[in-house]
Amino acid sequence: MQIELDLRGLYCPMPVLRTREEVAKANIGDLIIVIADDPAAEEDLKRWAKRAGHEVVNVKREGDAVSVSIKKLV
Repeated sequence: MQIELDLRGLYCPMPVLRTREEVAKANIGDLIIVIADDPAAEEDLKRWAKRAGHEVVNVKREGDAVSVSIKKLV
């Protein structure tokens, strides 16, 4: 399953907190696509995903926003 989470307009630490909540509800193997415009979001999400045991599948920048695709592994 693919879940899209639009977190534009939210700033640290909210993108990571909201992503963590969604990932907790998701099934193993689900792909969570997080869209954020917080300048720190890309690095924060990548760091959190690695620490939590998930895989960052793709990172794409579009204008001021970044899209981080995270696959739930555990």
